[in-house]
Amino acid sequence: MSGAEPADDQGHRLRAPSRLHAFNRYEIKYLVEASQAASLREEIGQRLDRDRHSGQEGYGIWSVYYDTRQLRFYWEKIEGLKFRRKLRVRHYGDRFAVGDDTPVFVEIKQRVNRVTQKRRVSLPYRDALRLCGGRQMVEHEPSQRAFLQEVLDLVLRLDLRAVAMTGYTRHAYVGRDADVGLRVTFDHRIRGRDRDFHLGAEAENRLIVPAHMSIVEVKANERVPYWLTDLTARRNLQVVRVSKYCQSVEAHGLAPRSVFHIPDHDLDLGRSRPTVLSEA
Repeated sequence: MSGAEPADDQGHRLRAPSRLHAFNRYEIKYLVEASQAASLREEIGQRLDRDRHSGQEGYGIWSVYYDTRQLRFYWEKIEGLKFRRKLRVRHYGDRFAVGDDTPVFVEIKQRVNRVTQKRRVSLPYRDALRLCGGRQMVEHEPSQRAFLQEVLDLVLRLDLRAVAMTGYTRHAYVGRDADVGLRVTFDHRIRGRDRDFHLGAEAENRLIVPAHMSIVEVKANERVPYWLTDLTARRNLQVVRVSKYCQSVEAHGLAPRSVFHIPDHDLDLGRSRPTVLSEA
């Protein structure tokens, strides 16, 4: 590509150190009131660096999830299988800027016992759709072949199709010095839909987590540092088992709500919270 890249493309490429990217890590999630999340971010920011993609406003993440007609991947999560996985197409940034040539990630995220493994490749959006929706192999580099063949095999063998979409705004912090490999993210305005799965579609999105709640994720390569475990204990943060994909499935009535669903009613019933958003 010649000339200057759009800012969104630059950010995307910085998240992909190679065309085929894989990593393992431990993930811990907390559900936090937005008012508490703000002060928690401030305290976290004293020990960690702000992800250079976050800026002051954070950045958008949009994902389309693929599953079977019987929602196999959804039920594997709900039942807590020690080995489970899911397939998704993910975009970072402004989804309304997505076109055929926009780079996106095709990802397989899987859980093996307590370790989360994620493998992904960057493809133009048209190729990601052709692979996952059109069920055809696409042009690729030799290093990508094994992964893309695995994706295609999953899609064909399990008859996968787009089932749900999620989107949210993320603020991220990364470790330095002794905390290299540590990442803490704050996700809010978590919404989704069960139709119109093109990333750039002018479609309505429904809140799938109450607007005044944020999901905080701690991601570490080996262990969570003591200062962070002390911080979460001091703030009485409770670990939750929650999946944004499962939240979207249940919020749209594709499956019965599980005991892990975050209800859209809670502490302050008098607070006005819209349930449908028509926005980015």
